[in-house]
Amino acid sequence: MRILVTNDDGIHAPGLYALLISLQEVGEVRVVAPDREQSAAGHAVTLHQPLRLKPVELPGVRGEVFACNGTPADCVVLGQLTNPQPPDLVVSGINGGANLGEEVLYSGTVSAAMEATIQGLRSFAISVTSYDKPDFSPAARFAARLATVLPHIDLPSRCFLNVNVPAVPYEEIAGIAITRLGRRGYLNTIEKREDPRGDPYYWFSGAPTETDSAPDTDIAAIAQNKISITPTHFDVTSYHVMDSLGSLVNDLREW
Repeated sequence: MRILVTNDDGIHAPGLYALLISLQEVGEVRVVAPDREQSAAGHAVTLHQPLRLKPVELPGVRGEVFACNGTPADCVVLGQLTNPQPPDLVVSGINGGANLGEEVLYSGTVSAAMEATIQGLRSFAISVTSYDKPDFSPAARFAARLATVLPHIDLPSRCFLNVNVPAVPYEEIAGIAITRLGRRGYLNTIEKREDPRGDPYYWFSGAPTETDSAPDTDIAAIAQNKISITPTHFDVTSYHVMDSLGSLVNDLREW
């Protein structure tokens, strides 16, 4: 099995390294990851500058490893197009920090997996739900098992898996749950400061607020120390609203 691996935390991120060491035991690993942190890059792609791949050596990692000056989505496209043999699987992670609810819209980790599905490739994104020096080994172990099983699962085209692993020791993980996305928005704040020359600048931050953590959500699964697996796709059409918009068309006829 040929596995393309990327992330949004950068080529030297400990989560990526843990993932590589684990995955190379189940397949042939090729790495194309950003040369710097790209957290919250979303699904950005690079159109106005050349993209470059720089070979990198990571201790104990077999196979090709490249750092890319582009975004996580760029890395997936380059990883596919610069290899004569397409990957059988794309894995993005292991992200340090959760990707729950609306966070999937901002996440470079999740966007890389989504880009893989756009390219017709099977994929999953995986995150550990802690930013404070998490232990990546349980998530790496689970990723290797999922990489082995997923090729045999009847997963619809243009659908990928978003996986969140609780930041607890392996023996404390309470199970696995198939979930939907909860609602996890942010209370955004802007702090205005001045640089040494007196020019203003702004520091953006935010605190998560959970508005839907029902038992079938990814948020609830993590709260119960379960691994959350959410089948995800990029069709954001509100189908249930389409029929109710017939009056809107009538109102717009004479525009």
